[in-house]
Amino acid sequence: MYLNVDELRSFRVLAGELHFRRAAEKLAISQPALSKQIRRLEEKVAGRVFARTRRKVTLTETGRVLLPFAEQLLQQLEVALSMAREASSGTAGTLRVGYGLATIHDILPRTILRFRRKYPHIRLQLKDMSTPAQVASLVEGALDIGFVRLPVPFADLESLTVIRERLVLAAPESLRFQSKLGLKSLRNESFVILSRLASATFYDHAMSVCRRAGLIPNVVQEANDTFTILNFVRAGLGVSLVQSAAIRMNVPGIRYHQLRIPECEWDIGIVWNPKGEKHGLTEKFIAVMRAVVGT
Repeated sequence: MYLNVDELRSFRVLAGELHFRRAAEKLAISQPALSKQIRRLEEKVAGRVFARTRRKVTLTETGRVLLPFAEQLLQQLEVALSMAREASSGTAGTLRVGYGLATIHDILPRTILRFRRKYPHIRLQLKDMSTPAQVASLVEGALDIGFVRLPVPFADLESLTVIRERLVLAAPESLRFQSKLGLKSLRNESFVILSRLASATFYDHAMSVCRRAGLIPNVVQEANDTFTILNFVRAGLGVSLVQSAAIRMNVPGIRYHQLRIPECEWDIGIVWNPKGEKHGLTEKFIAVMRAVVGT
């Protein structure tokens, strides 16, 4: 036996009015219909919720015990209905967003702040993922939006370029980098680099840039995150190729050098499935991000 929403609502209104005619008018139903709902409720709780005489209506102890629970249940139902309607209109729900180093220090935080102010009922689940992992999750439907290295080789996914990223040389401040010779001047230097396990895309790109510059790097240490790499460089373990976004980590004791190699540059973009179930939420996030980056 279940409590009926109409019965609970009638009970709450009558408990506030303590007058059948006024409560019936407030509920826009007839007095007999109100009396019938209250009787059904009393049958379910196996006791009177109101004591009635010709002159007044009062709550019984059963009614006083039931009232706060009825209030809570009705409030929760109202919230549930409101949130469901917002979800249908694309202003509530959960949006799963993948990101990497290039966007976490600037674009993503600014987008999140503005998005949460505008859509407080949309929950963001943020995941630090490599480009291949993000793309795979987008294709599988496990991710709604990704910030990845472009281009993405899937026709079903749409993308929008957000920033231009590039590789830079991270070296101890004591190292004298000969910019005219470029990477060739580092033949006798040790390298520390982000492992291929952490990001195959980045690792392959860094190795490719070195080969194009005529250098086979002497890799003495690998690590799974850029912050660790920078601290290895700071400790004098070697030099490294890192994304320019790493400069914002402000690790002391490191000097960054630009590389005059066209292959060092690539695009970072936002990627999504326009036919995904959450396209309404996705479009709102993209619109906010566009406003942030001015595209």
